[in-house]
Amino acid sequence: MSGQAPLRDTYNRRINYLRLSVTDRCNLRCFYCMPAEGVQDVGHCGVLSFEELQMIAECAVRLGIEKIRITGGEPTVRAGLVDFLAKLSAIPGLRHLALTTNGLLLEQMAADLYRAGVQRLNVSLDSLNPQRFREITRGGDLHKVLAGLDAALAAGFPHPKINVVIMRGINDAEILDFAELTRTRGCPVRFIEYMPVVREEGWHRLCFSGQEVLQRIAEKYRLEPIDKGAFSGPSQDFRIPGAMGSIGIITAVSGHFCNDCNRIRVTARGQAKGCLFSDEKTDLLPFLRPPDCQALCAALQRIVASKPEGHAIKCGEYAHSNFSMAQVGG
Repeated sequence: MSGQAPLRDTYNRRINYLRLSVTDRCNLRCFYCMPAEGVQDVGHCGVLSFEELQMIAECAVRLGIEKIRITGGEPTVRAGLVDFLAKLSAIPGLRHLALTTNGLLLEQMAADLYRAGVQRLNVSLDSLNPQRFREITRGGDLHKVLAGLDAALAAGFPHPKINVVIMRGINDAEILDFAELTRTRGCPVRFIEYMPVVREEGWHRLCFSGQEVLQRIAEKYRLEPIDKGAFSGPSQDFRIPGAMGSIGIITAVSGHFCNDCNRIRVTARGQAKGCLFSDEKTDLLPFLRPPDCQALCAALQRIVASKPEGHAIKCGEYAHSNFSMAQVGG
């Protein structure tokens, strides 16, 4: 970045991470993420072109963003993704390019993603039981995801991170099975607290806190805290002695990590947000059509400057409007 000053918000948090969604479409229908019928089709012009997404990425890196994670929906369903990723990975100053996927198409795409310059994969996987996996995802094939994990390793990726949205009475009985993956497969596993994105009555019944996860694992294994890497997210990380993979908890509801938040996000429709649970958003389309790099950089700086101190979500309460997780990039 040759002397570029760190990008900081008004609370002196360093903002170096952009979550960039390339589509709000998905080949699964996980019940906590999107409606059974999917999201409304807005047509080709309703989502940003790869050229527009590239412009956002370049401006963000110019301002001080060092890590970009490509999200969706499911990013692998968008045609032309691999070529786009190759262009992103070549942006001067971008230090880390990652992708979050549900893994269904990973078996056939892993090698191409690796050659394109993606450095890390996160795979969303909420059950190791085939029937339960089908129920949570409304039809997904667990075996395809597991084959995708193997293909990622064969392609040269480090062990993909497994993201588990932990839900009481649905998949909490599998906590020890997922912990065992850190020993048998060497995968890092992160347990993410269920977050209320829609005003479903009684949603808090699904909440299973990160501390409860650790207590459940501690019934069988000793856990050692470990240091996070420079580009790690908000998880608190631990390791079972001797295991290659780590165990993380992301406590968005029971224990806010807003003080350490380092990210902004842009949706596939060009809406930028400083906080997942904030109702404030900025439409970037006026700076993309026609393209105006200087104005776009200024808009991104305003988004960082207006980033809230924290969200007000806690178990049993809302403080945001309804949204589909697939439409804001998770």
